[in-house]
Amino acid sequence: MEPQSQNLKTAPFLTLGRFHISEDYGFLLPNPLRELPGHYSPWMEIANRLPQLIESRQLRAQVNEILPRNLALPFVEVSRNLGLPPILVHSDLVLANWATRNPGGPLEIRNLDTIISFPGGESLRGFILVTVLVEKAAVPGIKALVQAVNAILQSSPDSLLQALQRLRVSIQDITGALGQMHDYVDPDIFYAVIRIFLSGWKDNPALPAGLVYEGVSKEPLSYSGGSAAQSTILHAFDEFLGVRHSKESADFLHRMRDYMPPSHRAFIEEICVAPSLRTHVMSSGNGRLLTAYNQCVESLAALRTYHLALVTKYLITAASRAKAQRTSHLPRPPQALEERGTGGTAVVSFLKSVRDKTLETRLHPSG
Repeated sequence: MEPQSQNLKTAPFLTLGRFHISEDYGFLLPNPLRELPGHYSPWMEIANRLPQLIESRQLRAQVNEILPRNLALPFVEVSRNLGLPPILVHSDLVLANWATRNPGGPLEIRNLDTIISFPGGESLRGFILVTVLVEKAAVPGIKALVQAVNAILQSSPDSLLQALQRLRVSIQDITGALGQMHDYVDPDIFYAVIRIFLSGWKDNPALPAGLVYEGVSKEPLSYSGGSAAQSTILHAFDEFLGVRHSKESADFLHRMRDYMPPSHRAFIEEICVAPSLRTHVMSSGNGRLLTAYNQCVESLAALRTYHLALVTKYLITAASRAKAQRTSHLPRPPQALEERGTGGTAVVSFLKSVRDKTLETRLHPSG
């Protein structure tokens, strides 16, 4: 029988199961419910008809800055129990809003569908499901991160090198998955329709005072809209690689963590207190580790450059086209939202900043 101290020494520091993160699906909920129990059928009937109700103006032509009591009270209570703010967030729209058409088939767009939808048609479906595939592509990277943290704790440079190589490949696969947006999402529909439902009511000039949740608060409440920054993936990678963003960007990113499931936030916090990979690589004198580390950082910067190009296409260029095509059949979004991301950021300057700060993280060989 081994001494207890040896068992403690070889026990893994970080595991995914502790944070309700799937070995197969990562941050995605493995089997989201398609239907709630019968008691909630009035909600499900409305939810399943949302696109038609909104497009026919039967839901409500506009919110008038008030969410009615019969929606506000249960919405806030359920959100509080989940540890999430009462607004549509990334975990609602993506992590728990997918299903396979054929359970035995591959995780590919043609075999996936959304559970709940709103106006946007096939472009909305594509937007959600491509993001599901981005989350799936991150799974090997999340597992590699765990392997790397434990390799540092167990002084295993070979395992650490392997983990960094796996992380780099996963980041590149995320970029590849993100590229499917071009195939499945129409920029004009994203700009004029989809983005409006993700805009939220914080840092949103179209709803400057926020939204009154009737029966919850007499004063308007402000919450950010759904945003890629609410995905745990890049937060985890940033903390692990030691990327440090500008104060303005970091403040926004840290605020977005309040829009993540609590267990995913806890995972990021666990990485924050783990031994520093960057410091370990610098002090190791191991050239192969340094090269592998830099390749991870460069791949992450390349992902952010690609994301910037997508945003330019789907936001900036689409906005210019919407201005020029005043007779378009698509609705005109509020002018105040033209160059802001769905989370409320001035999106291009933000993405350039986080990309540039990522590149600054690269290490240079000593001597």
